[in-house]
Amino acid sequence: MIRESELLEKYPAEVSVPASLVAAKVAAANRVLIVLDDDPTGTQSVAGLPVLTRWDVEDFDWVFGYRIDGTVAKAVYVLTNTRSLDPAEARVRNREIVVNALTAAGKAGITVGFTSRSDSTLRGHFPLEPETIAGTLLTESSTTVDGVVIVPAFPDAGRITIGGVHYTRGVEGTLIPVAETEFAKDASFGFANSSLAAYVEEKSDGRIPASSVITIDLGLIRRGTPKAGAAAVADAIDGASDSTPIVVDAVTENDLRVLALGLEEAEHRGKTLIYRVGPPFVRARIGQEIREPLATAEIFHAGRTVAAGTARGGLIVVGSHVGVTTRQLKVLTDAHASASIVEIDVEKLLSDDGAAHVSEVVATIVAALANRDVIIHTSRLLIKTDDAAASLKIARTVSAAVVEVVNRTLKATPPRFVIAKGGITSSDVAAHGLEIRHAIVRGPMLPGIVSLWEPVDGPAEGIPYIVFAGNVGDDQSLADVTRKLSNTF
Repeated sequence: MIRESELLEKYPAEVSVPASLVAAKVAAANRVLIVLDDDPTGTQSVAGLPVLTRWDVEDFDWVFGYRIDGTVAKAVYVLTNTRSLDPAEARVRNREIVVNALTAAGKAGITVGFTSRSDSTLRGHFPLEPETIAGTLLTESSTTVDGVVIVPAFPDAGRITIGGVHYTRGVEGTLIPVAETEFAKDASFGFANSSLAAYVEEKSDGRIPASSVITIDLGLIRRGTPKAGAAAVADAIDGASDSTPIVVDAVTENDLRVLALGLEEAEHRGKTLIYRVGPPFVRARIGQEIREPLATAEIFHAGRTVAAGTARGGLIVVGSHVGVTTRQLKVLTDAHASASIVEIDVEKLLSDDGAAHVSEVVATIVAALANRDVIIHTSRLLIKTDDAAASLKIARTVSAAVVEVVNRTLKATPPRFVIAKGGITSSDVAAHGLEIRHAIVRGPMLPGIVSLWEPVDGPAEGIPYIVFAGNVGDDQSLADVTRKLSNTF
């Protein structure tokens, strides 16, 4: 058993850093961070930032013209949904986004940087995605990337990195190496190493040896003052060249802020960096304060564009199959006695009667929304295969059905709100079920996790959309979020 307190005894205490210090450095750099988010849950740590679910040049034109407090946003999220794609498709999509962002930025006279946001439990297309970004920058702008900074830590959700090893928090102060969790057994993105340097070697099939990875540990970050820590980080990066992987320890928001100062210093010295990160990195990197969870009165405010749909009931869509989601679903269904519970039967979807089953589900939901919330979930019996491509195909079939159900429901009876549980589920519901093209992240629903988007166009314009990752929160979290939004719970 590994105890967090015992590991941290080897390192200095965290160094307090005001977000405003980072924000001032970022403002001076005059750069916009393009965040390629492989599912929508990367937005759960930020507020007041735009999101794109399309990435044509005109979409970047829109976002570079959008003003928050009179200025262009310091970061823009682009919903790639690449975790649901095969490697070849993910490569093409990453390249398209970088090319179009560079084109629009050139027209607008804006300098951009790039972040590949992925899972805090290490699932996703790595090293493919950062390598694609680096390769595209080289071919399109003759820019050579010196380092790929890898920061999967997500302290709000219990994912931290100490001594170059990535952990998830367990019970009573214990830590579990991430390779020993259910997430490491993912059919498409499984892995065997909790040491980030060894993970890099594993995922690159030995092409990038662990010995070539630079590690920035807590001893460097916690040097006594923000300036000292930032200088130590920048010094450690000085030797990076040709996309050297740089793995980083982080346990607190202050650690991430010191890192942000160090990265800013490294870039000021002339280093070109791209990032592979978990959700809170962007918040710290741009110097954004931690936003308090949204209250019901803030969500449904008469003076704002966020407003309930026409139906009295809201829609809660649950697609994730990880253990915490299944437990959260049970708590919600047990507690929310007035809700209508509708199951999408995966075995029926995969049979010849799939279309008829979808129509039956839509009719049931539309009737129920008139006076109650509706909880839609896929059957909890997970149909698995050892073949990664076949696993993705099943996931796509299920996701397509969920999208059709949501879209047809929206057109018939716009719900009061929509919650989507699960990364791929929330991506597909946003882009296709609700036809959101542009949205603004308003803030978290719970401390540091679960984001609310305000769609600014399309048929779901103004309806609160809640992006809820499959692997975050405690057993009560889904019920807690639903209570904030529902007028029938």
